[in-house]
Amino acid sequence: MSLDYAAKAIAQYDHKKLTLASIGSHSALEVAYGARAQGLRNLVITAKGREQTYTRHYRRVETPVPRGCVDDVLELDTFPEILNPAVQEQLLARNVVFLANRSFEVYLHQKHNYDEIERGMRVPFFGNRYLLRAEERDEPGNQYALMQKAGIRYPLQFDSPESIDRLVMVKAPHAKVSFERAFFMVSSPLEFREVSVRLIREGMLTEAGLHDAVIEEYALGPSVNLNFFYSPILGELELSGTDTRRQTNLEGFRNVPPSVLDALKNVPMRLEEAGHIAATLTESTLEKAFEMGERFVAATREANAPGVIGPFALQCVIVAGPPKDFVCYDVSLRIPGSPGTRYTPYSSYRWGRDVSVGERIAMELVMARDSKRLAEILT
Repeated sequence: MSLDYAAKAIAQYDHKKLTLASIGSHSALEVAYGARAQGLRNLVITAKGREQTYTRHYRRVETPVPRGCVDDVLELDTFPEILNPAVQEQLLARNVVFLANRSFEVYLHQKHNYDEIERGMRVPFFGNRYLLRAEERDEPGNQYALMQKAGIRYPLQFDSPESIDRLVMVKAPHAKVSFERAFFMVSSPLEFREVSVRLIREGMLTEAGLHDAVIEEYALGPSVNLNFFYSPILGELELSGTDTRRQTNLEGFRNVPPSVLDALKNVPMRLEEAGHIAATLTESTLEKAFEMGERFVAATREANAPGVIGPFALQCVIVAGPPKDFVCYDVSLRIPGSPGTRYTPYSSYRWGRDVSVGERIAMELVMARDSKRLAEILT
């Protein structure tokens, strides 16, 4: 699919009835809330067995008192069915502007490659659909290439286990849960062999997955997600907010006393998402954060025009100095998974009130619609 198709779809839409839609997972409630806050319709696309959050608990109801934020729900048997031509026709008929989240990428990528996803989604995307694949480490022009182009520091990578000479994090595909990774930490080639043999025996890893593993230096410091928003309409980069992750079973390791750590030495680390916590930055680091974000926007524009549009995140560790520095260990090229960014002060410093990332997306869509510039934010 080309950019021309998006322009054609936009031309046929009723601009007074634009509907923000997303996959029913990850950040769908945030998108639904934000759309309503700006007077837009919303649609959540769910899969069988995952619909109750949207059809019951947060469905919009007007009586006896108004409550809920989800206007409408489209239920599919499985998420990949969204590419079916009949489903695409339904979405086009509803004037849908689609917002990709990580769940959309994960669930569709289990069945389809990115070429099929890009071509099969005939509805316009808010943002650059052609950058989503860069999150995958095995794609050409991936996030590491973008960070290198942008001059952003990321963890030192090791070509082979035999090169390990310090504490490293090994990231490999999980043997049983295809959309998750298995993580383990080692500090020598011997430790790598011992731990990997054990994890293969326990069914967490496979030989093939281990062969494709990423081995990178473990950056010591607090983690912080820099949740940015690039506005083509204003030509400006914003910091929507900052947060840090809560992950299983890493949180458990952090909470046990040192005296019992030896008893846990053979427990494999799991870094499954459990939630997020708002976390602020010292003001002395804000300028460096913005500089890094602006370089990243420029790098994506050069690599895959029009570059990043709307929300993205640089997931970093702040390492000790002097001077303190950001080390970026992951990139999100779509809406981040934390709606809690509104509870940090950065959006209110800019807008005079708390603006969530979902509402900021809807604001951009409304500004583009009213100024007849939708083509600048949709692909």
